[in-house]
Amino acid sequence: KNLEVLVIDEISMVRADMLDNIDWFLRINREVPLPFGGVQVVFFGDLFQLPPVVASGAEAMRFQMEYPSPYFFSAHLFEDGNFQMEQLELRKVYRQDNRNFLRLLESVRLNRADYDDLEDLNSRYLPDFEPEDYYITLSARNATVDRINNQQLERIPLEEKTYVASITGTFNPKLYPTEAALRLKLGAQVMFIKNDPDKRFVNGTIGKVVKLDTSGVTVQIQDEQGGEVPVQVAPMEWEILKYQPSEKSPGEIETETIGTFTQLPLKLAWAITIHKSQGKTFDKVIIDLGKGAFEHGQTYVALSRCRSLEGIVLKKRLRSQ
Repeated sequence: KNLEVLVIDEISMVRADMLDNIDWFLRINREVPLPFGGVQVVFFGDLFQLPPVVASGAEAMRFQMEYPSPYFFSAHLFEDGNFQMEQLELRKVYRQDNRNFLRLLESVRLNRADYDDLEDLNSRYLPDFEPEDYYITLSARNATVDRINNQQLERIPLEEKTYVASITGTFNPKLYPTEAALRLKLGAQVMFIKNDPDKRFVNGTIGKVVKLDTSGVTVQIQDEQGGEVPVQVAPMEWEILKYQPSEKSPGEIETETIGTFTQLPLKLAWAITIHKSQGKTFDKVIIDLGKGAFEHGQTYVALSRCRSLEGIVLKKRLRSQ
């Protein structure tokens, strides 16, 4: 009831039924019959990136019967006469700065890539490339990612050490940010999955394990000049929060922690899925689309995760459908 503004990020992946759920939840609990219970809502996202996930045939059938599409803009909420929305376009790109690469990305994003554009991108098709340190493979499929990570870990002829998370209260296993039992070896390639308060690393930084201790590990990362820097990594905490009105100040909202997950902020990262890469930035990527992209925006998201065209290696040539 005290909520003033609700911000929803990556709106392209929010399903229409979820947005209707949010709308009705706010109307009922705020006892206000207006869209979102009268709360101002801000959507951020790029509809040319990954679409909402429809996980089963039953869900797909439901959407065919009840909604024009799974996208958020197909929610019944938009048919409410009281619903109003203003649109703002954010034009500044922060991840890339090379004009030619930005032009190529935009041509893929808008499905306007011509023969010359594809030739420029396919200059990064390097069939004989042997993966080096700090390269991460982006794949369309979970099975490919799991296979690559398991194979690479098994290839290291050293003892494996398992780090077990500390979990308290209510924390749904589906929401675990990394493995509850994280298997590591010296030389394993990992990715940080949380921003460091001391700004030594960010969510998406790639590194190599160089020391395994009882309470933590040391990961070697690259600095902006390409030099290698060791970073001592200790477990970090994720919280599940419950929001409620403050007993002391009824007009304010306070939080209560109902569950915690404490683990090293790392996961094996010789490979990750394109879906998991959305929102991340990499310097060196290998793009493995296998038999091809199976969702709108997958190819664009994979290409645009990298800061430069020179940092991309293609396992197969890109082709238009």
